[in-house]
Amino acid sequence: MFVQVCLYFYCKCLWRCLKFVVRKLTGRCELQRICYNTKPGAARTMKIEASLKGSKSKRLQTSVSVHPDAIEKTIDDIMELKRINPDINPQLGVSLQACLLQIVGYRNLIAEVEKLRREPYDSENPQHEEMLLKLWKCLKPNSPLKARISKQWCEIGFQGDDPKTDFRGMGLLGLYNLVYFAEWDSEIAQQVLSDSLQPKYSYSFAIVGINITDLAYNLLVSGALKTHFYNVAPEAPTLTHFQQTFCYLMHEFHKFWIEEDPLDIMEFNRVREKFHKRILKQLQNPEMALCPHFAASESLINM
Repeated sequence: MFVQVCLYFYCKCLWRCLKFVVRKLTGRCELQRICYNTKPGAARTMKIEASLKGSKSKRLQTSVSVHPDAIEKTIDDIMELKRINPDINPQLGVSLQACLLQIVGYRNLIAEVEKLRREPYDSENPQHEEMLLKLWKCLKPNSPLKARISKQWCEIGFQGDDPKTDFRGMGLLGLYNLVYFAEWDSEIAQQVLSDSLQPKYSYSFAIVGINITDLAYNLLVSGALKTHFYNVAPEAPTLTHFQQTFCYLMHEFHKFWIEEDPLDIMEFNRVREKFHKRILKQLQNPEMALCPHFAASESLINM
């Protein structure tokens, strides 16, 4: 243990000395080198994030957790602290601002998603009930729901007569995602639902949707989705980005389930874990954007 601690501090001191030497040779600090030598996207933003977090300056360390409204002031502080002339380096401020918007936005997105996850479904809340009924209408537009408490809910993959009990694990987040999928990607959602009802591929659509919500949530909280979001969101990633990612995961999991050709639903956990590992492996690539239809804004190229 003592040797490991000594090695850690040795490497840390050596790294700081190396950065000092490189700055003297190039005339640029680490933040400048990253912004000028790395193209916009996850590779740049993650390097900037690591550099700020690993700084010996508390002001730089805390810059990744400021309020979005304070980002411009934070950029000025960074430039001053690093003794960078903004008039000579105008593009640096723009690049740093774009990175900080993504970094701070990701943290705020986690908080927003967590809030939805913690809010339980309340059948006495008219808005909750309205969303639930909207889910039915989007998935079964030609089949009116005969009653709020009904066995018909099983037709879209809930476990019983009242879906509210199935949202316990993911709270409102599960419902938000299912409604978004059914409304935003209605054609694919209805096709996936139809396939899930076939004996060969049988699984409970809504329950799987809640489970995939859990998968998306864990990818977000663990930081694995930074690669994807930093590549597709030129500024702060939003709840819409998260929900679109959920749609992608639902569609991809459905295809993966068919490819795996499981014997029955008892193999769900095995297939899910294998799917999870595949997504994690994809996200290790800094160039990765999970959803092909989420092209990064052209404005990102100029940041």
